[in-house]
Amino acid sequence: MSDTKEPGVLEGFKTFLTRGNVVDLAVAVVIGAAFTNIVNSVVKGVINPLVGAIGTKNLDSYSSCLKGPCEKAADGTVTSGVMILWGSVLGATLSFVITAAVVYFLMVLPMSKYLARVQARRKEKEGAQEVLEVTELEVLKEIRDALVAQRAADGDGGGARE
Repeated sequence: MSDTKEPGVLEGFKTFLTRGNVVDLAVAVVIGAAFTNIVNSVVKGVINPLVGAIGTKNLDSYSSCLKGPCEKAADGTVTSGVMILWGSVLGATLSFVITAAVVYFLMVLPMSKYLARVQARRKEKEGAQEVLEVTELEVLKEIRDALVAQRAADGDGGGARE
């Protein structure tokens, strides 16, 4: 029997929760939910009116009848025929493209540029440090060579002085 005690279920759960990935994921979900409201507002307030200038403000009203005659009830449900509601697909696609564009241009691209600058500074700093270390090594070698040459000139032949 060993003296080591296996961690309990609650201890494991606590470790799982305090791991950085779980907290990051929770923050991302909350920010994503809030961001969805912003995108939906942009679609309702900007995109739909722009589309409305061409046709109707509500993309959901765009549809095609595949097998007719197609009839809709007052609540929007199809009562007869086979109707393809391609307007709602178009609206969802526009919403996705807008979300992806905003995330890319306002979050991913600036962060990528920032990280590239930080990496370039780090490499520049490391390069300068290597040059400094190499320069110090070269100076020490020159000093050594000068001392060896001085000893040889004194007739010591590189041996110890008396």
